[in-house]
Amino acid sequence: MLTAIYATAFYLATALLLVGVMFKCWRYAKVPQPLVIPTTPAPVTRGGVVLRLLREVFLFSSLFKANKWTWTLGMLFHYGMLLALIRHLRYFTEPVWGWVVMMQWLGVYAGFAMFLGLLGLLLRRFVVDRVRYISSPSDYLSLVLLALIAFTGLMMKWVSHTDVVMVKAFARGLMTFDWSPLPTDFLLLSHLALVILLMLVFPVSKMMHAPGVLFSPTLNMVDNPREKRSVAPWAKTKPSTLSEKEN
Repeated sequence: MLTAIYATAFYLATALLLVGVMFKCWRYAKVPQPLVIPTTPAPVTRGGVVLRLLREVFLFSSLFKANKWTWTLGMLFHYGMLLALIRHLRYFTEPVWGWVVMMQWLGVYAGFAMFLGLLGLLLRRFVVDRVRYISSPSDYLSLVLLALIAFTGLMMKWVSHTDVVMVKAFARGLMTFDWSPLPTDFLLLSHLALVILLMLVFPVSKMMHAPGVLFSPTLNMVDNPREKRSVAPWAKTKPSTLSEKEN
């Protein structure tokens, strides 16, 4: 019964995550951009825009210019989470890919980086006045949720071990719709429940900034207002038609 509950929850959460993210991205793409508003200095070619987005996605370049401490905490969290996720690929592959095997030791310690980065970002929202002023309850809850996921994962690694063979059988069974029993360890069940909750809230939270950054007009627009005139839809009305409406 426990295995069936968690398996069903994972299927439901995955479906809602995919549909929610795609729907939000579709809405982002449909938002009109009548004016050229890139943050300057901005690239003047499409290739430059691509490079700018890559720097923003992988290096958080604008955050680095804004605040070095926040940038450091953000890098610890994001890249720690990335390495931890890579390490988790061993539960879904058989045989485990060679490069995933090589990353196992790094993924273990990346969990600490992820947890420390999250604690720092959470503390920042309490300590820095201007950040605390603009923070909403959802901002705190998102950080707490991610921190609990990292914490329970670290606890399973260093304090109370679980049966990783059964966990892998369960994970691979989800992909083939051939369920295997899930261990009943409290930490494991808590960890998986938190992951399911994260998948459910992701599309309706500020964590959507992950794909949303690609749709930001301040980053994805070419700075060419002199070379190419941008006309807003309401400015395209013919003068004669406009005069008739005024009359």
